[in-house]
Order: sequence, then C-alpha cells, then structure tokens
Amino acid sequence: MGADKQYLPLAGRPMIEWTVEAFTSSGLFSKVILALGPENIRKHGPGWEKAGICVAPSGATRTESLRNAFKLISPGAALVAVHDGARPLADAPLIKACLQKAAAAGAAVPAVPLKDTVKKVSAGGGEFESTPDRAELMAVQTPQCYRRAVLSSVLDAAGSGKDYSDESQVLEKLGIKAAVVRSNYRNIKVTTPEDLVIAEAFMKEGKTVSPRSKKPMARAGFGYDIHRLVEGRPLVLGGVKIEHSKGLLGHSDGDAVLHSICDALLGSVSAGEIGVYFPPTDLTIMGISSVEIADKTLGILASKKARIINVDVTIVAEEPKLKPYYEAIRDSVAKILKLSAGDVSIKAKSREGLGDIGHGEAILCFASVSVLK
Repeated sequence: MGADKQYLPLAGRPMIEWTVEAFTSSGLFSKVILALGPENIRKHGPGWEKAGICVAPSGATRTESLRNAFKLISPGAALVAVHDGARPLADAPLIKACLQKAAAAGAAVPAVPLKDTVKKVSAGGGEFESTPDRAELMAVQTPQCYRRAVLSSVLDAAGSGKDYSDESQVLEKLGIKAAVVRSNYRNIKVTTPEDLVIAEAFMKEGKTVSPRSKKPMARAGFGYDIHRLVEGRPLVLGGVKIEHSKGLLGHSDGDAVLHSICDALLGSVSAGEIGVYFPPTDLTIMGISSVEIADKTLGILASKKARIINVDVTIVAEEPKLKPYYEAIRDSVAKILKLSAGDVSIKAKSREGLGDIGHGEAILCFASVSVLK
C-alpha cells in the first residue's frame, strides 16, 4: 500500500488522524509524539505541531524512529505507549488497560487469540513442516506500553542498525516478560486495501463515523472579562507582566486577556465558562496563574476533539498604554495556546476618558475565536 499508507483516507479523514485522536481524546497522555518521514514533516509537520502534537523524524528502521521519538518524551513521564500509525481503532479502555498492566509489570502488550490454524513451512516455502499448538500462540497488537526505564533498556539492547517488528521482541532478550492484555479483533492494523474496508465497517458499526465526523466544521466563540485596577497588584495581560502602578483585582492573577480567550474557547464547544471549572468560592486556587486556566481549557478542547484556528483580542484600557506590548502579548498568547503568532491578533482601544475604564479604574477585554470541530 506504499510508505504513506497512514495518510490514506479512512471515513473521510487521513487514517493517521483517527489514530492520533484515539490517544489525544483518551485523556491519558501529557504528550503525543508522531514520527514522520522528511516529506511528511515538510507537508504535515506544522499542522500537527499547531494541533499540539510533537513531531520526530523517522529513522531508517522502526527502532530508529522510536529512538528519535523517545528523545522528546517529557522528563517526568513514567509510562510510555508505542503504537502503529496504521492501527486507527485502538480505544481508550484498551489503552488504559495496557498502561495499568505496564505500571505493574514493567511492560504490557495487547493480543488476541489466533483464529486460524498456523503452520510452519520449509525454508523454500514449498512444503508444510509442522503445526504449532494454536492455544499457545497469540497475535500481538499495539499500543505496547512500558515503564520509561524498561523502554530505555529495550532501546539500548536493540543495538544500532538492527530492526524489530515490535519492541517486545527485545524484552525476551533481556529476560523481561511482558504482561498480556486481552484485546479485540477490531484493533486491526491496516496493511492491505481490504483492511481499509474492514476498518471503515467497524467504525460504522461502532458509530465512530457520523455525518459531522466526515467533515469537521468551523465554530466561533466570544468571551468578555473586566477587572478593577487596584494598587499593590501586578498587572498581567496575556501572560505578560506589564509595568504599571496598578494591577487587576481578581481571585486569580486577574489576567483579563486569558480569561476572555478561555471563555470564548469554552463557548465555541459549548463547555460553559471558566467560573464552572475555577469557581471564585474555591479558596485553594486563590492567586492561581491564568496560564493554568488556559491549560485546563486546552484539555477540554482536546476532549471535545476541537482545534483552535485563530484568536482575536481587543483590550479596552485608558492606562497603561499597551501598544508597546502588542508583540510580547501576542507571542505569549500564541505560546500558551500552542499556536503560531500569525493566528493571534492583539489590539487595544481607549474609552476616551469615559466611565470607569476611561478614568483608569478598570480594564475590559473582548475575545473572539474560531475552532475546528
């Protein structure tokens, strides 16, 4: 089927998107890393990174690709799942079961009993020689999950230049026995054109495919926030500390820019507003950084399978003058939301001396966003 089979269309989308979504929507991972060849990095890398997926260069072998991806794993990650990009139907319960078994045993591999009789053939392949006991054999799948230290040992033991069909083969060399996780026959690996037909049939049966899932739709959200300016508080807007004699009063750090953006994003996916998740009555989050609020919002968007397209912010303030801070706020917001700076717009307006804002007593912020869901 070719080297780029993971980009073949499946139920209206590239197959790799279904595969990645199985992991991002599970809520079980802090980071998802995708190993891609040079051409696919050029064509698709920026899009994946914009969606919050880390990209690693693939190697000449599966093992080398895994080594490259392993370098990007978060330092604090205790467990690692390794999955085939051409296996789009892994579900959250299976992934969770594999991680749990790996935490206990060091390594865990999903597998299913063989349905067909298997025979060993002669060296030339012209004759059958023996029939292994099918009850002692299973067909292994992915995700294969490991404690971080175990996978590191596997990669060290694999050596350079040698390839393996899966990493669990090396475990046997190390004398480590992977735990068996009973999987299902839906979790197929797409290796032939017929497999695509079977995978789509499974998706339709499981209602994975719907009219809307075939074509993501753009959605809009609008957010608003206002905070009073008071003495003795730092002024933080869009994650940037602004030099001023006053700061915004609030239960958190009072960052009206991030608050309005987060409300707009939550609204775009019908997920309420930030007060639902960070109630002002909760004293344990007093003074919380609004970057944490943004991180929570991004997690909710990921669970709703939504991707941010762009953000447009208007700050209404009489003081301080914010034009010198446009680029810093724009870059900060882009970094926090995992966007490129070109997808974020920041501007400020005054109230010409009118009202509380015009008298320098408050700052107001409006945000509009668009997302793809």
